[in-house]
Amino acid sequence: MDVTRAAAVLAGNWLGSSTVPSRSLYPHQWSWDSAFIAIGLRHQAPERARRELRTLFAAQWPDGRVPHIVFDPGTPPEAYFPGPAFWRAGRTSGIVQPPVHARAVLAVHEAAPDRGFLATLYPKLRAWHEYLRGSRDAGGHGLAAIVHPWESGMDNSPAWDEPLARVTPSSGFVRRDLAHGTEADRPSDADYGRYVRLAADYRDSDYRDFGDFVVEDPGFNALLADGELALAEIAEELGLPSEEHRESAARIAKALQDTLWDNGFFFARDVRTGALTRQHTCAGLLPLLLPDLAVAPALLATATGPRFGLGRVHGIPSYDLTAPDFDPARYWRGPSWSNVGWLLHRALHHHGEHALATRLRTDLLTTAVATDFAEYCDPLTGAGHGTRSFSWTAALAVDLLAQPA
Repeated sequence: MDVTRAAAVLAGNWLGSSTVPSRSLYPHQWSWDSAFIAIGLRHQAPERARRELRTLFAAQWPDGRVPHIVFDPGTPPEAYFPGPAFWRAGRTSGIVQPPVHARAVLAVHEAAPDRGFLATLYPKLRAWHEYLRGSRDAGGHGLAAIVHPWESGMDNSPAWDEPLARVTPSSGFVRRDLAHGTEADRPSDADYGRYVRLAADYRDSDYRDFGDFVVEDPGFNALLADGELALAEIAEELGLPSEEHRESAARIAKALQDTLWDNGFFFARDVRTGALTRQHTCAGLLPLLLPDLAVAPALLATATGPRFGLGRVHGIPSYDLTAPDFDPARYWRGPSWSNVGWLLHRALHHHGEHALATRLRTDLLTTAVATDFAEYCDPLTGAGHGTRSFSWTAALAVDLLAQPA
C-alpha cells in the first residue's frame, strides 16, 4: 500500500486545527476519532497531531469531561443533527466518547518527543479520567457508566437493545445522516428516536442526572484502564509519580472481571436492572488490551472461534457472526471497523499472538485500500460500507504501515 493515498485522505479532511471524520457525514471534530487520527498523523505531521489533540482538549469542560463533538463554527447548522442549538452547551455536545486520548498523546510523543506537549495535556488527561472514575461510577463497582449509546462509540450495538427498550423515542426531528449515508447501513429510525430522547433528557438535567440508560460497557472501561497505563508512562516521562495510575488500571481490570465477565466473555451490564446484556459484541474483546488479563486465553478462544472468526474473516466483526440478527452492513450490528481491528492488533501482540496480529494487519491494510478507506466493511466479503475517505481508517492504515509486520 502506498501511504500517499491515506495521507491524501487526512489532508482532505483537515480543517486547519482539527480533522473531520468525513467531509459529508461527520463535518465536525469527534473525540475518539481525533485520538485515532493523531496516532496516524504523528508519523508524517507530528505538529498537526499535537494540534489535533490540543484543539480537542481546549473544549474540555470544567468538570473534566471531554465532549464527544466540538462543533466547527464554519459549518452550516443544517449540516448535522443534533447540532449545537440542540445541545445548548456552547460549541460542544454534552456527552463523551471512549477515553483513548492518553494512549494517543503518549503515541504522538513517542514518535516526536515534546515534553511541553506532555506537560500541557497530562493534567487535562488526569482530570478527564478522574471525571470518569468518579462522577460516572453509577453502579458502585469502580467502572465508568455510559449514559447514552453514542458514548460507547458503538452507537447501535445490539448490547444496547434491552436497556434502550424502556426509552420512549422522540419524534419531529430531521435526520441529516440519511442525506449522506445509505439507510440500510445506518441505525434505524426507532433507535435514532431513542438516541434523541436520551440526549434531550440528559441536556435538560444540565448534564448531571443518570437517566433511563445507564450501562457499564466493557470496551469503554478497558480503554479507560489502558489509558491509565498510558498516563503512568506519561507521568514517568515527566518525572512525576506514576503508581497511582497503575493501581487505578489494576482496579478497573479487577472490576471488569468481577462484574462483567461470564462464561468466557465480557458483557455489558445494565445498571438499572443489574443484569448483563448477553449479546457478544466486539466491545467484549477489548479487555485484551490489558497485558496482565488473567482470562486472556479464554477470551482469545472466543475471538478466534465461530462468534468472531478472527483470522478467517475481514477485521473484527462488531457482532456475533452466529447470532440470528447479525447484519454485515448495518453500522455496529455486524460490520468490521478499522479502529477495533487496530486495537485488537495491539492486544494480540500483548498476548504473544504475533502471527495472528500480522494476519490481521495485512487484512486491515488490504481492505482499507480496496474500499477507498471506507468507514466500515462487511466482515464476510470485505465490501465497504458507510462513507468513504474516512479519516480514522486512513490514519490507522498509516500507523500500521509504520510498524514492523
